[in-house]
Amino acid sequence: MGTSGSKGRGLWPFSAPAASAGPGGSPELTEAARAQHALARARGFRTAPPFVFTRRGSMYYDEDGDLAHEFYEETIVTKNGRKRAKLRRVQKNLIPQGIVRLDHPRLHVDFPVIICEML
Repeated sequence: MGTSGSKGRGLWPFSAPAASAGPGGSPELTEAARAQHALARARGFRTAPPFVFTRRGSMYYDEDGDLAHEFYEETIVTKNGRKRAKLRRVQKNLIPQGIVRLDHPRLHVDFPVIICEML
């Protein structure tokens, strides 16, 4: 699956302090693990919630305030004396929608959970 998530960079927000226990499952942290947790606390990382409540919007506002994924304008083209209407995609003067609140919370992509297990 590669290292596209935060686990590959060493920033795993869903781990608990007991997850890095020594061999045999003892809750005592080794000196290296203690130093790693101290660095994580110093940077401000805490156990993150597994839910996502917002996302980045995929639509745009145009000059009139309309909201859509794509905008087109009709242009008249004259070819061999005949007028023909063509649609041309508008890509200028569009404002991104921004952050959108989700109706229902979703699981974070890096949250380790088994949704379905096949036997």
